[in-house]
Amino acid sequence: MNYVINTQPIVSLPVDGTDARFPVRRVYCIGRNYAAHAIEMGHDPDREEPFFFQKNPNNLNLSGNFPYPAKSSDVHHEAELLVALKTGGTNIPVNKALDHVFGYGLALDMTRRDLQSIQKKMGRPWEVGKAFEKSAPCGPVHPVSIVGHLDHGHLELKVNGAVRQKADLNQMIWKVPEMISYLSEYYELAPGDVILSGTPSGVAAVVKGDVMVLTIDGLGSLEVTVI
Repeated sequence: MNYVINTQPIVSLPVDGTDARFPVRRVYCIGRNYAAHAIEMGHDPDREEPFFFQKNPNNLNLSGNFPYPAKSSDVHHEAELLVALKTGGTNIPVNKALDHVFGYGLALDMTRRDLQSIQKKMGRPWEVGKAFEKSAPCGPVHPVSIVGHLDHGHLELKVNGAVRQKADLNQMIWKVPEMISYLSEYYELAPGDVILSGTPSGVAAVVKGDVMVLTIDGLGSLEVTVI
């Protein structure tokens, strides 16, 4: 193919235990998927259907560092389970949704909260607060064939050794099969799609020099330093 400009490399994630890579097509994020987090953000989780926004594939950040972004003085951590899809489609039934999952991983949805809040008040999209450079630190994908499907398990985020966020995956309002099915009603999902499945309560600001360590049972740990 003869392109008129240089093409960008395919974004991919390492696959744990192998030298193969998982190519990323899209990154979907579900908002307010833990009741306590919805409440701390001023919303009623019992009255809201799920909603999604997107980050860009090249926002995924494997470096182990998170560069504090410009134009913000209030950047928050949001600890999440990453879901990687091997197949897709539309109108996927809930009872078939897990058949499309290749594996799971650890991720942080870093958020320019001050800019996001401005966009919310003005009824504008959130991209400036969510989809900025290196805003999704993450680790390798762990195949389902090794770790199984994660319908429960302890999630914990420590900052400088102090616990900031903790929950069990079974506390998600919309479970993984349900979010895949719901998304597929509005988008045609495809191999390489990634879903960040929401964050529990305890989101808070970080500053340069902070060290964040995220763990989820069965997925090891992810350490990220704010620089």
